Amino acid sequence: MSSLALTVRDSTIMLRRNLLHARRYPSLTLNLLLTPIMLLLLFVYIFGDTMSAGIGGGGADRSQYIAYLVPGLLLMTIGSTTIGTAVSVSNDMTEGIIARFRTMAIHRGSILIGHVIGSVLQAIISVVLVGAVGVAIGFRSTDATALEWLAAFGLLALFALALTWIAVGMGMVSPSAEAASNNAMPLIFLPLISSTFVPVDAMPGWFQPIAEYQPFTPTIETIRGLLLGTDIGNNWWISIAWCLGLTALGYRWSKAVFNRDPK
Repeated sequence: MSSLALTVRDSTIMLRRNLLHARRYPSLTLNLLLTPIMLLLLFVYIFGDTMSAGIGGGGADRSQYIAYLVPGLLLMTIGSTTIGTAVSVSNDMTEGIIARFRTMAIHRGSILIGHVIGSVLQAIISVVLVGAVGVAIGFRSTDATALEWLAAFGLLALFALALTWIAVGMGMVSPSAEAASNNAMPLIFLPLISSTFVPVDAMPGWFQPIAEYQPFTPTIETIRGLLLGTDIGNNWWISIAWCLGLTALGYRWSKAVFNRDPK
């Protein structure tokens, strides 16, 4: 078999292994998935009318806030899901299975590739589930064309890939699953200080740069523009640049840690 064929074969086996782990131990994935769903329901049904009046500048209309909120929660869902990746990778590193894999005749990179592809698939499924909840409570995207929907889906997948590689690196340097979960908390915290819940312009002046110059805000605004027809501006290329940069950083970080000689 060629080197490429061996890589594909071994990566497929590792992907199957990680998907089986996710199916047998669904509690972590479900707990992380519930966070954006609960926030979606909380902000829509408790704060929805008030937030709609403030953002729209008119009367209370919960549907306006649902349309504004859902794109941001989709990105938060990806951040939540990848915490499970950090925990899973940390478990593999600390329980000795990685050391065992190192002694086997398998492609070394397939171990990480299996984690990454499995996590991206789980993130996409989670996004679809959260999106379905959003549609069920009133989210509509009537102005988006098929091409815009495809672009939004592609950007969500690219963002999931970027955060997954970062989560893999976090998991590999964490001494325990608890430490991995704590190290990956910024992946949930950053959406809270982005434009997920309120526009950046509505934030205090000193806080606006914090919300604006981070990966979530331009990606949220791009998804929001594609699905709702709002202005995207420069956000699309800033978002792609963030995704490519984080992917490269996470890949090189994970590879460097993985290739270290075990102590």
